[in-house]
Amino acid sequence: MTLRVPYIADDAIERDAAALLGEFAHARGIEVRAPIPIEDIVEKHLKLHVEFDDLHRLLDVPRSGIGLDPDMFGAIWLEAGRIVIDESLDPEERPEREGRYRFTLAHEGGGHWRLHRPLVRPTRDQGSLLVDRARPTVICRSSQAKERVEWQADFYASCLLMPRKMVFAAWDEAFPDRKQRVLQPEAPIEHPFVEIGRDFDDDEDRVLDSFARPFAERFLVSPIAMRIRLEKLGLLHRVVPRQRLLTEGF
Repeated sequence: MTLRVPYIADDAIERDAAALLGEFAHARGIEVRAPIPIEDIVEKHLKLHVEFDDLHRLLDVPRSGIGLDPDMFGAIWLEAGRIVIDESLDPEERPEREGRYRFTLAHEGGGHWRLHRPLVRPTRDQGSLLVDRARPTVICRSSQAKERVEWQADFYASCLLMPRKMVFAAWDEAFPDRKQRVLQPEAPIEHPFVEIGRDFDDDEDRVLDSFARPFAERFLVSPIAMRIRLEKLGLLHRVVPRQRLLTEGF
């Protein structure tokens, strides 16, 4: 199902993710470091119940993914505090999917729980939503990734698993010059960034994902998620930012 949600500014989402990490660190009396202990945050701090199941079977929804792979990876019952993650992401059975599992857990237990739970709390306010308690409040499908409710939860998950300060610290450690990186342009152009060399026959996403992989391993997320976060933070560029060139007079 698609939950209609209001606009929330990016910086507000990032602040709440940082606040959740701060609350967890204070409650535990620890310093949180990468990789973020997302299972402890969701299950022990937020007290949410997490389980694995075949979501398509559980919700009686036919598979429609490529090769009939699942296209539903998570669902959350906001009133009950229950999260079900598709069994295809179980890291005990499929260790190679651990990054995707952690992101889904942060998406459900961070994004939807922190951002969207107030919309379904039973109150007398007319703005609250009436929900069927037997069905999930939100079913997360790959085909709905661009819906606002899903984008907000995805961005929250990225901020929670890859906090801005930690990512910048990891970047400075890897690159003492602290310079941004850009994919080598096909035509030479003067710019202030360090270029990532490539074979121009290579797929751009593959090259950038490969570049992001060491950071992904440190934060225990997928290379794709890490690459997107680095791009969002302005550390990694697919092309030389035109505005930067205009500003600096190149």
